[in-house]
Amino acid sequence: MQVNAKLTLEEQKFDFRRKTIGLFLGPALGLLIYFMPIAGLKAQAHGLLAIVAFVATWWITEPVPIPVSSMLGPVIASLMGIVNPTQAFAPFANPLIFLFMGSFMLATAMMSHGLDKRFAYAILSMKWVGSSPTRILLALGLVTALCSGWVSNTATAAMMFPIAMGLLLAIKDMHTAAGREIDLEKYKYATGLMLMAGYASSVGGVLTPVGTPPNIIMIGLLEQMGGVRVSFFQWMIWGSIAMIAYFGIVFVVLKKMFPADVDHIEGAEQLIRERRANLGPWKAGEINAVIAFTAAVVLWVLPGFLAMIYGAGDPILNTYNKYFSEAVVAMLAGLMLFLLPTNWAERKFTLSWADAVKGIDWGTLILFGGGLSLGGMMYTTGLSKWLGDLIVAATGANSQAVIVTIFAVFSLIMSELTSHTAATNMVGPLGITVAISAGLNPVPVAVAIALSSSLGFMLPVSTPPNAIVYGSGFIPITKMIKSGAIIDLIGIALVTIPLVIYVVKWVGY
Repeated sequence: MQVNAKLTLEEQKFDFRRKTIGLFLGPALGLLIYFMPIAGLKAQAHGLLAIVAFVATWWITEPVPIPVSSMLGPVIASLMGIVNPTQAFAPFANPLIFLFMGSFMLATAMMSHGLDKRFAYAILSMKWVGSSPTRILLALGLVTALCSGWVSNTATAAMMFPIAMGLLLAIKDMHTAAGREIDLEKYKYATGLMLMAGYASSVGGVLTPVGTPPNIIMIGLLEQMGGVRVSFFQWMIWGSIAMIAYFGIVFVVLKKMFPADVDHIEGAEQLIRERRANLGPWKAGEINAVIAFTAAVVLWVLPGFLAMIYGAGDPILNTYNKYFSEAVVAMLAGLMLFLLPTNWAERKFTLSWADAVKGIDWGTLILFGGGLSLGGMMYTTGLSKWLGDLIVAATGANSQAVIVTIFAVFSLIMSELTSHTAATNMVGPLGITVAISAGLNPVPVAVAIALSSSLGFMLPVSTPPNAIVYGSGFIPITKMIKSGAIIDLIGIALVTIPLVIYVVKWVGY
């Protein structure tokens, strides 16, 4: 993960040392494990364990870009003869890769034509929001979370950042007009509003499978390692509950810790109205993006309603799923954007290939493919079972609640230290294997890992949204650590663990 925050000199030194140490520690650890005798582990699994240790170390310390580390795994495994190249690179063509690619195309079209801003300003200009700092904090968070369920967390945070800045400048101007100067870098409400823009971007990502990479990674690993298919509709059931609960915690904590010192923000309503008016009337590109997005959402959630009407095993539902998988729907909607015109006379369409290439996060797709490749190899070589049995024996984890708790906490810790996508790739295969080794359903632990990975709120390096808002200069690092720790602990104890134990079972797993 590349962080664009304004790092202090000490933070830069720490980052430099971390990368330097990791550069040499990764291969050294891999070689040590490779030449270390390990009883009960077959040669292929032993070699793969060395590769996993090497790649995981580089994922955590980031001496090279994380997607580069992800490609190293299948390359080295092929060179060592653990699997053949076809097996090693097949996961990079997994249908879920194309589900994400299509969703990136949709998000790119929405952002390039300003549909995301139109949606944001429409909610912020509602009468119930007004000029109340508390309601503005709530509305900004809601807009951010809802957008982030469909658009990448990073893009959502980048979009909401200037909106939050504009609101804070309006507050500063109001105080100046009243003869009082405030320093936004030390202003509590400024800290709270910026943290809301960052935190809500991560919270909203849990809503849908395409909201954030950890969701789709765990869905892929479940299907690959556990033979379990989770539909878009099923994920949205527990995803919506998790999002609402997490958002409530974030709002209450930020409101209490960073209250405003005024009852209303003079000029806030005018600022939002002006920005909304500047968008002008609906344009063809926006209308086309809405058509493609609506088509995708309807086709994604339709199987859930068909299952409720006809039953899970009905031929109608099976036929629908055969032809309209989530990946096919995503690519269909994404490709529609290249055919829906914005100016037919000039042969201009809603999305150009140049814009699509810029909007697709290729690094995430590569990281996802590399994670699936390692996960699949761990399963086929027996490494995951060996590790799973080891963890079960060492921890005594033989119940759903214990396994969920262990891996939810582990995933959260790892996501605070490194990219939440890399953390999911590391923790996911282990969690699923431990559940299977203990004879338990792997779905709850998989969902717990995905949800916990979105709770990295303590440090700028935990998630890109954290880094973006931290770069404003309005968030003291101590405040981010304190508020993030509180939200993390409450979220994992009161939402993640109870939700995956009870709600996931209620949904049908």
